[in-house]
Amino acid sequence: MGGMKAEKKQLIITTPYGPYKVVLEPEPDMGGYMITVPKRPDVISWGKNLAHAKRMAKEAIECSVEGSVLIAAEKEGIISLRKQRVVA
Repeated sequence: MGGMKAEKKQLIITTPYGPYKVVLEPEPDMGGYMITVPKRPDVISWGKNLAHAKRMAKEAIECSVEGSVLIAAEKEGIISLRKQRVVA
């Protein structure tokens, strides 16, 4: 980019749960883009190029929303999530 600092990109990702604004920031060490979602601070991901970053953002948003729904349902006693012990 001829010495110019790469700029953040903002775009809207459409998910089954509605549209979300995402911020794509060039990742200088690994290349590609780091992804954050202002409305879902638990969402941080990475994509090797713009198309991959968009797919990863959509997937991360969907997982975040679905996880929130499951946690809320467990707190209400609607479901019981089984916790498995990990043996190394």
